[in-house]
Amino acid sequence: MKKQISKRARIVTGSALVAAIAVGGAGAVTANAADAPAAKPGNAAAKNTTSSTHLTIEAATKAANAALDAAKKENQRVSVSVVDRNGNTILTMRGDGAGPQSYEASEKKAFTAVSWNAPTSELTKRLEKAPTLKDIPGTLFLAGGAPVTVKDAPVAGIGVAGAPSGDQDEKFAQAGVDALSK
Repeated sequence: MKKQISKRARIVTGSALVAAIAVGGAGAVTANAADAPAAKPGNAAAKNTTSSTHLTIEAATKAANAALDAAKKENQRVSVSVVDRNGNTILTMRGDGAGPQSYEASEKKAFTAVSWNAPTSELTKRLEKAPTLKDIPGTLFLAGGAPVTVKDAPVAGIGVAGAPSGDQDEKFAQAGVDALSK
């Protein structure tokens, strides 16, 4: 007499068989992939690329320290940010006693200055003709940002925030820019 296997046993056995086949198939695929020749590295033609100049961390630190020193000489408590050509923050330094709002504001001023390659005090005047400029994310159209250029091309932005006036903030940011030309 032939013994019958229960339905549950058949399902478990069938599932185990399917799993074993799948694992074996994956192993075969893996083994075959290992035997495949390596892909050749792709080299883009030089005409399809571009390069840009960026500040070093040492230069960004030098500029930020010069801005902080200029503010300290006038008993101002500020934050200073330096961003690269792409608007990415290289560093932000919150001076002793600087207000909490100054940290973010300095980054936005630096971003705004490098984005338009102009001091932010000049850009505030453009708002009269184009008021929607202030709606661009990450920007702050208040005096206190200065671009850093090499051969008239923007490579960085320095933003300062926290002094009682934007004119002072911008003077300190410009001290940072000036430190880079020495």
